[in-house]
Amino acid sequence: MQDTLRSILLASDDNGRREELAALLRERNDCLVLEAAAAQQAIEIAQNEEVCVCLTDLVLPCKKNNDFLKQIQNANPQIVVLAGIPADDRNSQVEALKAGAFFCLNTPYNYEEAVIATSRALNHHQLLTDGEPQPRKIRKTEGFHGIIGHSPRMQELFHCIDQIAQEGATSVLILGESGTGKELVARAIHAHGPRCGKNFVPVNCAAIPEDLLESELFGYVKGAFTGAAQSKMGRIQYSHGGTLFLDEIGDMKPSLQAKLLRVIQEREFEPVGGIKPVPVDVRIVAATHRDLEQSVERGLFREDLYYRLNVVPVTIPPLRERREDIPLLIERFVSIANRNKKQGLKGFSAAAVETLLGHGWPGNVRELENLVQRMAVFCAGNTVDVKDLPEKYRQGRLQEPSRKDPPVLDEEISFGGEGIDFNAAVDRFETRLIQHALTLTGGNKREAARILNLKRTTLIEKIKRKKEENDCCPSSPL
Repeated sequence: MQDTLRSILLASDDNGRREELAALLRERNDCLVLEAAAAQQAIEIAQNEEVCVCLTDLVLPCKKNNDFLKQIQNANPQIVVLAGIPADDRNSQVEALKAGAFFCLNTPYNYEEAVIATSRALNHHQLLTDGEPQPRKIRKTEGFHGIIGHSPRMQELFHCIDQIAQEGATSVLILGESGTGKELVARAIHAHGPRCGKNFVPVNCAAIPEDLLESELFGYVKGAFTGAAQSKMGRIQYSHGGTLFLDEIGDMKPSLQAKLLRVIQEREFEPVGGIKPVPVDVRIVAATHRDLEQSVERGLFREDLYYRLNVVPVTIPPLRERREDIPLLIERFVSIANRNKKQGLKGFSAAAVETLLGHGWPGNVRELENLVQRMAVFCAGNTVDVKDLPEKYRQGRLQEPSRKDPPVLDEEISFGGEGIDFNAAVDRFETRLIQHALTLTGGNKREAARILNLKRTTLIEKIKRKKEENDCCPSSPL
């Protein structure tokens, strides 16, 4: 099997059968399989990834058939499309072939037939491209894999990705605030390097419960614990030969940090309940919004693991430090919001853009994208003006959250003759801390939890409890 970029886009809204077929295609065709559950998701993957073959049953009814297949091929003219259509629907089969499908398969799929068809389609794609595909170039003005910007800070970031992507075995630590696009940078590093033909496996360490994260990463053997009826491959093993992206690694508990250190140092691991080491060749790309040096000093993160991960640090600038990219980002997000709409937004007025340039953007690029999507739904006209913006964006430059100094909250304390209710005073101060953090972050609970050094779930529980008890937290920032 040639070590080239062989990738299949499998698009189907039947989640169970799609996952089964995807696993079989990975095993039998030795390829990267990208999954999509909806047409728009499939189109975005085709636009952002180097896809060789698209196998899809999202081509019905006939009137939508041409549009969907044409959008897939416009996103990537060399893609080979296999259309899954019911055997008794001859009209749709003819329409799919007219629209550019390479071959039609009967649905529900016969898995063996699907494997053979995709294998031949991969070979056909290789003949079309006349040689081994190369990693895609990073476009300096539009970015890569959704990273957009022409500011000097972003040019430095693109240059950094160019350099470190080629070092396929070196660990990378991506640093940046929430919403800056750390996973996009990790995907660009993978796609631009020598491991691009293998799997990119993302893991959000903060989103998976601690008691499940170990088995998700390392897998387990049959009988390892109650309910382990069969062995399961972990994400580390699944990323063999490729890239493992560990997002929010600062939230990983110390016992797992030790096991991860062994993977980096010894290039092997043991599944949960296993006794035989499993060799693995994987590039570790980690990301966090936390200050890991501070976490090391506080004993929350292993020092040896920190230095193993921090071989090549990459820092993503927050949006407030590259405001000149905001107009370009708005244009891009408006284009995305207008997809599949007959009449969409034309854009933002110059005055609206100027107003947004003065915002503090605590949620960074993700906050801007959410705002554009909101305006695409609620804006009455076809151009967003200042009056259409939510109130907090019309207020001009907001106070930017301090990343170093904690908020100063002065409160007069009077003991009186009978003293004070200690618990009530502490509860009031805690409430003010939460309110202040939410104000600084524009209501972003994840970012508020970060500056309070709390877990996001802990902060949410505190807010919920306070609202239920005495409604002392205002509703607006929550």
